[in-house]
Amino acid sequence: MIEFIKGYVDNVTPEYIVIDHRGMGYQIHTPNPFSYKKNNSEEIIVYTYQHVREDLLALYGFPSREEKALFMKLLNVTGIGPKGALAILASGNPSQVIEAIENENDTFLVKFPGVGKKTARQIILDLKGKLGEVAALYSPDLFTHEDIEQKYTTNQALNEAVEALKVLGYAEREIKKVLPALQEESLTTDLYIKKALQKLLK
Repeated sequence: MIEFIKGYVDNVTPEYIVIDHRGMGYQIHTPNPFSYKKNNSEEIIVYTYQHVREDLLALYGFPSREEKALFMKLLNVTGIGPKGALAILASGNPSQVIEAIENENDTFLVKFPGVGKKTARQIILDLKGKLGEVAALYSPDLFTHEDIEQKYTTNQALNEAVEALKVLGYAEREIKKVLPALQEESLTTDLYIKKALQKLLK
């Protein structure tokens, strides 16, 4: 098992980032790839989970051990795969997710892509009362990535955000509903994604 990878961000796509570790490029799926920026001069650490299936070997990465721990908890739920767990974490607010589980708020949970009423109830059944240790590890700024340089123009950033939302499983009709509000602002791709997710989860 690869616990973490330390290296430079070589590439960022709507679905994954590529970390250059000593000349080897690791493709790592993350909840919000655009929270990272391409940088060949600053090393970062990505905490990884290796997912193995008969036809697939994939790495999933997170900025902290705490976020990785919550991802692994979600994977233990029947009906939740890596893609579904990433979509839940991409909301950027783990406290809301944990609160929804503890309060048996399945109405909130079904707002995530691929989570129906049955899966929401399963999440609550499997995880209620079992997230205390994970929740205690979170800091308020866990999902906040400050000091992100706006490398792309507004339109490019917004287009990339739309692509990232599609990768997470949101339908085009859902994305179109929140686009007007997003187009009023000039943000980085990462912030567009976070703002869109806030609106999609209301």
